[in-house]
Amino acid sequence: MTTYEIPFLFDGDEKAGLTIALAHGAGAPMDSPFMNEMAGALAAGGLRVARFEFPYMAKRREDGKKRGPDRAAVLLPFLGEVVRQLGGPENLVLGGKSMGGRMASMVADDLGVAGLVCLGYPFHPPGKPENLRTEHLASLVTPALICHGTRDPFGKPDEIAGYDLSKAIGLHWVEDGEHDFKPRKSSGRTQSQNIIEAAGVISDFARKLT
Repeated sequence: MTTYEIPFLFDGDEKAGLTIALAHGAGAPMDSPFMNEMAGALAAGGLRVARFEFPYMAKRREDGKKRGPDRAAVLLPFLGEVVRQLGGPENLVLGGKSMGGRMASMVADDLGVAGLVCLGYPFHPPGKPENLRTEHLASLVTPALICHGTRDPFGKPDEIAGYDLSKAIGLHWVEDGEHDFKPRKSSGRTQSQNIIEAAGVISDFARKLT
């Protein structure tokens, strides 16, 4: 567990009734272009957004050295400290991009947060559909929303349709989206359009929690 004050990056109205705490993915920081745009879209929808970085990413910000993610034994307790420093779980939606969302899904029930949001859930490593990361999702109780691209190599729609997922989990399909929601030019869509639409669905999901 951390002993320092986590340097959150806030967006939106600090008086909003609900805060969504977003972790980053495995390789990009909390202020990556995707995270910046998503946080802005969520804030525009009336949510207060609190972004944060896991210890390994915070160290990278300090010294510039790239390093892989910490083990789950480090990441999961850190999420408990995130919830504590944000004032408790009752008015908090926990989630994140890819790995960040996966880690949040593993502790959401134990922490008692109001909801869970995953932005591109890594159901399995690309090209390895047999290596599933879904066992805990079958028994999830926390109301959850997974926003997932229809072309995401971490889990295709036909694969996901066969997974044993809790009824507490809702799915929003990001049209023609890759893992970062980016569509092909031939689709006639843009990444920004996909992000804004996903943020709208998340805002609707969050309103139903209050």
